[in-house]
Amino acid sequence: MKFINFTIVKFSVFLILGILAGHFFPTSLLFSKILGALFLLLIILFLIARKQLFQNSYFGIVTYCCFFAIGYFSYQIRLPQFQPNHYSHTTIADNSEIIQIEISQVLKPDKFNLKYLADVSAIQGKPVSGKILLHVAKDSLIQTFLPNEILLVYGTISDLPKPLNPYQFDYSAYMKTLGVYGQIRISEKEILKTTQGSPTLQGIAENIRFYIVEKLQKTKLKLDERAIIQALILGEKKDIDKQIYSEYAAAGAVHILAVSGLHVGIIYLILGFLLKSLKKFKYGTYAQSLIIVLCLWAFALISGLSPSVTRAVTMFSFFALAGLLNRPTNSLNTLFLSLLTLLVINPLWLFQVGFQLSYLAVFFIVWLQPKFYKIGYSKYYIVRKIWGMLTVTFCAQLGVLPLSLYYFHQFPGLFLLTNLVILPFLTLLMIGGLLIVFLAILNALPPWLVIAYNYLIEGLNGFIHWVAVQDKFLFKDISFSVWKVMGSYLLVVGLILLWKQINYKRMMACLVFLSLLIGIYIWENFKNSSNELIVFQKTKHTLLVYKNGRSMIVFRNDSTSNLSEREPLKSYKTAMNIESYTEEKLPQIFSYRKKNILIVDSLGVYPNTGNIHTIILIQSPRVNLNRLIDNLKPKQIIADGSNYKTYINRWKETCKLKKLPFSQTAKTGAFQIE
Repeated sequence: MKFINFTIVKFSVFLILGILAGHFFPTSLLFSKILGALFLLLIILFLIARKQLFQNSYFGIVTYCCFFAIGYFSYQIRLPQFQPNHYSHTTIADNSEIIQIEISQVLKPDKFNLKYLADVSAIQGKPVSGKILLHVAKDSLIQTFLPNEILLVYGTISDLPKPLNPYQFDYSAYMKTLGVYGQIRISEKEILKTTQGSPTLQGIAENIRFYIVEKLQKTKLKLDERAIIQALILGEKKDIDKQIYSEYAAAGAVHILAVSGLHVGIIYLILGFLLKSLKKFKYGTYAQSLIIVLCLWAFALISGLSPSVTRAVTMFSFFALAGLLNRPTNSLNTLFLSLLTLLVINPLWLFQVGFQLSYLAVFFIVWLQPKFYKIGYSKYYIVRKIWGMLTVTFCAQLGVLPLSLYYFHQFPGLFLLTNLVILPFLTLLMIGGLLIVFLAILNALPPWLVIAYNYLIEGLNGFIHWVAVQDKFLFKDISFSVWKVMGSYLLVVGLILLWKQINYKRMMACLVFLSLLIGIYIWENFKNSSNELIVFQKTKHTLLVYKNGRSMIVFRNDSTSNLSEREPLKSYKTAMNIESYTEEKLPQIFSYRKKNILIVDSLGVYPNTGNIHTIILIQSPRVNLNRLIDNLKPKQIIADGSNYKTYINRWKETCKLKKLPFSQTAKTGAFQIE
C-alpha cells in the first residue's frame, strides 16, 4: 500500500499503550513531572538532530516515550482521585445534600425512572465538578428535562452498583468509560428548583434532535417504522422495540440501527452529489469541502457524537484536508491519524465497545478488502458490485468477530446474506429518511411518502425477522474470554501476513500464534473443570448452583423453570461453557467437600444437633439465631436475596456479637462456598 506513514501508526500504538498503562496501573500525578522532563529532552534531542547528517535512535525513543506518557497522563487526569474539585472528595456517604446539576444528555428511561447524564456544579453551595447518572422517579406530573436545564435537588450521591453475580454485565464499569462515577436517585418532591442554563453546542444539538423527534411523532409514521428512521437519521434508539432490536442483532444487521461510518459515508456521497456544481466556480472545491465537513459534523452532533460517527467524520475531515492541500494520503494513514487525534482528546473512548468495533472493522476493510476484491474481479458491473459488498462485509466481520464473541457471545451465520440484501437499500432508506425529516420540519410531509416509507421499513423488518428465526444459523452462548480474543487476533493477523507473503519467519510466527491459542483453550478448559458451589444473589429468590466441570445443577425453592436462559445464570453458564444443565428442588441439608450445609427456610425447622459447617438462611425464617448458633455451632452464616432487609440487619448484629462470619448476598454479592 502506497504512502503509508508508519510513524503515525507507531505513535498511535504507543499512545494506546500509555492509556492502557494508566488504566491498569494508576499512580500519582507526579508522572506529569516525568512527562515534562521527556518533552524537554525531546526538544534538546531535536535541536541536536537537526545538525547531524546521520541521525541516532535516541530522538525516536524519546518521541515514542512522549506519546506513551501523553496517553498515560491524559487518562490519569480524568480519574476522580486526580481531580481536586471532583464531587467525590466532597460528598458524605448516606448524607442528603443540596446539589446543583445541569442536564447534559437524556438517556433511555427504565420501567420506573427517567434517566439522565448530568454535570454536578455545586454541593451545599461549594463549586465542584464531575458527571453523575440521574434517576428521577416517574410521575404523571413530572416532565422530561432537556439538556442545559439546571436543577437544584436534595439528594445523595451514591456509588454506581457493581454486579452482584459472577460474569454479569458491569454497568458501573461502562459508565466509567463515560466519565460517570456516581448516581443520584430522586423523586419530583426532591427537585427544589429548575432554571434554564447557558446553551452549549451539545445541548443545542440534543434539543434539535428532540424537536425533530416531536415533529416525526406528529406524522402518520407507524411506531416501529418511526423508531427505525429515528435510529437511522438521528441515532435515537430509545423507541426501538426490544424484540425488533434482538432480531436485527440475530440477523447480523444491528449496525444499521447505530449511526456509524456507513451512514456518514452515504451522507458524504449525497452531499457531494448535491454540491458538485460548486466546482465550476473559483474556490468552489474549497467551498464544497468546507460545507460537506461542516454538515457532517452537524450530523455527528445531532446524532449524539457516538464513537463510530466521530471516527468516521474525523476521517472524512482529514481526507478533505489532504485533498485541499494536495497531499498524498491513503485510508490507513487517515484511520490512524483520526485514532491518534480522538484518543488525545478523550482517552476514555478506547474502552467503549462502539469505538473498538468501529476502528477494527474499518482497519480490516482498508487492509484486506482490496486484495479480496482483486481475487473475484469481474468485467461485469453487477458482479463487481455484489462481490465488493460481500468482501467489505466479510472483512469487517473478520475484524470484529473475536471482540463480538467476547462482548455478545453470539455469531450470526447469515450475516453475508443479510448485508447483501440490506446494503443496497440503505442508501434509499437514508435518502428517504432525510427527506422525511426535512419535510416534517417544514410541516410539508405528503401522505404518500409516509405510506411508501412505512411499506419499505415493514419489508425490511419482515426480511430481518425471517433471517432471525433461522435458529440453526445463529450460534449463541459462545464462551470467549479476553485471552481468547488476544490469541485469535494474533493468529488472524499472522495468517493474513502469511497469505500476503509466504516466508519462513511468517510461517513460524503463525505456528507460534496457533500454539498459543490452543494453549489458551486447554488452560481455560482445565481451569473451568473445577467444582464450585455458589449462592447467587437474586431478589426474592433462592439460587444455589453446583458446578461440576461442564455440568451445572441449580437448586431452587420455587416452580420457576428454565432458569439457565435468565440472568444471573445465563451469563455464568456461558462464561463457564456449561454443556449439561439440570434443575432440582433445594435440599434441607447436604454435604459439600466433607462439610455439612444446612438450609433454613421460612418454616424455621432445623435439627437440634449435628456437625453443621455453613447455614444458609432463605425466605426470612423466624428463628432465634442465638439459639440456633449455640445448638449447631456453625462456622459461617449466609443470607441470600430472598430475605427481608430488617431480618438480615438483625442477623448481622447477632453474628457480630457471636464473632461469627456473616455474608449477605444482597450487599456483597454471590457467595462461593469453599
